[in-house]
Amino acid sequence: MVELDDGRRAFAKVALDELAAGWLRNEARVYSVLDAPFLPSLLGWHDSEETTVLVLEDLGDAHWPPPWSPHQVSLVVEALEAVHAMTPPAGLPALESLRDDLDGWPVVAARPEPFLSTGICSREWLAEALPRLTQASADCDLGGDALLHMDVRSDNLCIRGDRAVLVDWNHACVGNPLLDSVAWAPSLRTEGGPEPWALVADSNGQAALIAGYFAARVGLPAPPTAPAVREVQRRQLEVALPWAARELGLRDVDGQGRA
Repeated sequence: MVELDDGRRAFAKVALDELAAGWLRNEARVYSVLDAPFLPSLLGWHDSEETTVLVLEDLGDAHWPPPWSPHQVSLVVEALEAVHAMTPPAGLPALESLRDDLDGWPVVAARPEPFLSTGICSREWLAEALPRLTQASADCDLGGDALLHMDVRSDNLCIRGDRAVLVDWNHACVGNPLLDSVAWAPSLRTEGGPEPWALVADSNGQAALIAGYFAARVGLPAPPTAPAVREVQRRQLEVALPWAARELGLRDVDGQGRA
């Protein structure tokens, strides 16, 4: 947080390496082209060989969920509808080009032990379900021309008055808008929100895709920079996998506390 000469407070994001600089450039591309209620105001942007800095309005006075109310969930849904109606800035990647990174079931099939070590399901259940999960993930439609945020979760959004504001646009892309809601649904549920199928009546196979994304990662060692990430991913997988199984007509995922 910084204070400007005119007394306003602002939020400054400074890149510490080239990867982060690339993320900030992606964000700046969105902020500099679009002007919408779901975006914070862009106050400054600097990109040079020495420093890459993005400066945004201070949102510290907003409500950052959880807790969630049904009205707040509806405000995010409305914001996503507005996002998807915008013309995407030039240069954003296509969602379809990210499928290999999102679809983790081939990774689980090739090396199931890390996933099975979590105890989320039995080896027998996985053997029975894996062909259907793999096919649904491979077949789900990611194409389209809508703008997607692609990282909708509570630490990337806030409620300010009668609108939801989305931040951290470094993963923005272009494709099927349904995936923004499908990817958000598991984390929302872990924070006391509705069941995922109440938010998305039919994911058209995308629930299997998101479950596979978490399944391929949840049993791996946590990166030093994010020691808690595997537990967060596990909680989301415990929602996403039964959701995918429900949609595909698979047997319930076995294990205490799971559907």
